[in-house]
Amino acid sequence: MLANSLYPSTYRVVMRATPLGFRPLARPLLAAIGLGLCALAPWRSTPSGHAATLGEATSGLELPSSERLADLRAEEQATIELFRRNSAAVVHITNKARVQRFLRNAVEVPVGSGTGFLWDERGHIVTNFHVIEQQARESSYFVRLVGDETEYAAEVIGAAPHRDLAVLRLVEPRALAARPIAVGSSRDLQVGQSVFAIGNPFGLDQTLTTGIISGLGREIRSVSEHKIAGVIQTDAAINPGNSGGPLLDSRGRLIGVNTAIVSPSGAYAGIGFAVPVDTVARVVPELIERGRVRRPGLGVVLLDPGLGARLGLDGVGIERVAEGGAAETAGLRSASQSGRSVAVDEIVELDGQPIRSQQNLFDALDAHEAGDVVALKIRRGGDVFERKVTLQWID
Repeated sequence: MLANSLYPSTYRVVMRATPLGFRPLARPLLAAIGLGLCALAPWRSTPSGHAATLGEATSGLELPSSERLADLRAEEQATIELFRRNSAAVVHITNKARVQRFLRNAVEVPVGSGTGFLWDERGHIVTNFHVIEQQARESSYFVRLVGDETEYAAEVIGAAPHRDLAVLRLVEPRALAARPIAVGSSRDLQVGQSVFAIGNPFGLDQTLTTGIISGLGREIRSVSEHKIAGVIQTDAAINPGNSGGPLLDSRGRLIGVNTAIVSPSGAYAGIGFAVPVDTVARVVPELIERGRVRRPGLGVVLLDPGLGARLGLDGVGIERVAEGGAAETAGLRSASQSGRSVAVDEIVELDGQPIRSQQNLFDALDAHEAGDVVALKIRRGGDVFERKVTLQWID
């Protein structure tokens, strides 16, 4: 019988287990099963008689890697090449803090991680400030390069919390095989153009996600609650661990640093944000050189908001004007007190923008550079007047 000839041992076991009265019915059923297996026989055995997998049966059709790549669509080839060219410059950053365990020596334990990328051949690495932010007094940072499981110690050399950017440097400089990512521009980006994000979401190293630019000119708040303007919105998947990683255009050029998402759950929901590269290109060189970023200012110390509220101020009060500073040159005054009366210069507008809080003032100033001239509307007692102020650099 066909079933018996294909699977004799199986046939005997089944027939022995079948009651005598049902064996006539079992024989045609096994025959039908045997016919089905015959149809599959070319896939399960080879002419030499040994079992073969589907992969072995088709192994003669496999192409060399270069030929397989050529067989892909041009868009796929370009994406593969983009990842190969840039992934080695993307690193995994781990933040470790020293913890004193009960009756034991202090040990270092991971307290956070994220992504960064190589900025130059001197070993400077750019990431988000919130990736390296740590309240513990003693903390250290480690960087893992692609294809290398060894962790290399790194030190923070500069941070700009108001831009959510920071720069690390490898403690022991060495010859780096990776090349820095080419820096592009965020000035002429277009909604709808393709973007690519490389990072370490949930600790999964070297993850590539793709999408488009969903919006431009967005505003988000940094960890220090300062406004970051001109932010790029993308639908490329960004998750916890992607922070600090590069956002690239279709030519592999850096156009932003992935920094935040909007999500009810804390995971990817289709809306991510990246600090524009034009901002990064201004901030990073100054962090490398100075460790901090100078910002445009008025040369004043602002009045405590609580005291301002008790004085009934609607704007932002000036407590003290720096000697020789921009505000003093423009004729503004420090607060003074005569008996129970307090005289305070109050900033109520800057270039036509209402100023109701210190945050309003900081946001308005962040749009300028030192040397810019701004128009302040000042209330002094019952008088309101305007002063032109040339902004100065402040640390």
